Order: sequence, then C-alpha cells, then structure tokens
Amino acid sequence: MHNPVGQPAHISGGQTIGRVADALVDDTQGRIRYLVVDQDGGDINGSALIPIGLARIENDGVYFDDLTTSQYSSLHRYSDHEEYTFEHQSSDERVLRGATGTAAMTSTTTTETTQHGYNYRDEDTSDRLFKTPERLQLLEERLVVDKERYLAGSVQIGKHVETRQENVAVQVEHEEVVIERHAVGDGRPVEGNVHLGDNTTVRVDVEAERANIGKQAFVTEEVSVGKRTITETETHTAEVGREVLDVDKSGDVNLNATPDDRRDR
Repeated sequence: MHNPVGQPAHISGGQTIGRVADALVDDTQGRIRYLVVDQDGGDINGSALIPIGLARIENDGVYFDDLTTSQYSSLHRYSDHEEYTFEHQSSDERVLRGATGTAAMTSTTTTETTQHGYNYRDEDTSDRLFKTPERLQLLEERLVVDKERYLAGSVQIGKHVETRQENVAVQVEHEEVVIERHAVGDGRPVEGNVHLGDNTTVRVDVEAERANIGKQAFVTEEVSVGKRTITETETHTAEVGREVLDVDKSGDVNLNATPDDRRDR
C-alpha cells in the first residue's frame, strides 16, 4: 500500500491533528493495525493510535473521515516504548464504536495466569476497523526534462592583414638624343676666322618619366556581428520502470479482464 508516513493527518471536518509518524503491527501476523499520529512534529510521546481501517489514504494526506474531535481527544495517548495493552486497545475501541460497543477478545487460561489476546476479527469481512484500506497504487516512472543554459563556446571577431604581390603596367616616356650626320657635297667655304681644334660642345638634356607607386585604403566589405537562437530537437534515452498488477489465481477460478487489464500479468 502507499506509505503514508510523514503525511498530515486530518479528522472529521478537515481538522489537522498532526502527521503520521509510524505504524504498529500485530505480533502474530505482522499486519498493520494502527497508525501512530504525532502531534509534536518528531516526538511520538503523546501520540494517538488510530486503527488503520478508519484511514482514507490519499496522496496529499491521511483522512480519518469518521473520527470526531471528541473521540480523538478520548483516545489513549501512547508513550514511546510502552506496551499497547489489551486494556488500552479495548478502551480505545469502545470510544471509537460508541458506548454500546463491546471490545472483542479471546482468553487462554493456564494454571498460572490468564493471557488476553486481542481479536481483530479478520474473518469478518464486514468489519473494516482493523483492515488496511483497499487501495493499491501502481507506480510508474516518467521522464522529467529540465533544461539549463551553459556557455557552449565563444566567437572572437577581429582583423588581420594579408599581403600579396600585385603587378601594375605603367606606360612611361623618356627622351633619346638623335644624331644625324649629312654629307656636304659642294664643299662650301667657312667664313670668318676658323681655328681647327676648337673644343666646342653642344649639351642636350634628355628627360624621362618614372613611376611612383603608392598605396591607398578602400572599403571593400562591412561585417555586422549579432546572435540568433536556433531551436533543435534532441532525443535522449533513459530506462524507466512501471509497476504492473499481478493477479495470481488458484483452483477453478475464471478471470474476466478487459484488453487493457490483460496488458498486466
């Protein structure tokens, strides 16, 4: 059954009386007979022992719908390590069943003493006071996905210079000296005083063009830097468990089940 320990306990009218601290089982069959309801949040001294059959166990707490405030206040207050005796059990049952209720017991008489054993009436299917609630939870595991943001990396944007060799064709001009010689056929005489051997020279300046190569920067591209969010689907695999219902039959028993029920064993 669903473990109710630690859950809040409520009585008739929704009043909260504490939390379920523990459970008591009988010493012969090991069946749960009482829930220990603690009022102090830790110390079970002063707790009440309430029969398990009065409990309606839900996921958010344990509800004793038929237990009134007066009945609860009249129950025996348990002390840690004490023996919950036959007399205490009988007194509490009378409170729960009313003044006309009769505590049931069996007696075994020996020559030395009389031993009282409490009768929880397991054979009486109509008496549910000490029988565990007929509630069995089948649990299954489901994947719970959580996401967290983390720094996956970074991108640095910068510049560097790459160099290359370029050739440029430039047309340049230069001057050349042209010397032409022409023979004189008729032999004209030279007038005036002429002295042979005169070192007369003619100077001709020659000009030329040369290329001056310079560099100038031009904008060839602009880069904008930003971010965008990309959504992608990832598939993760994990193993989960599921509780299924086992129905074991013996003897001449017919089991009728729907197809959904047959998915269990």
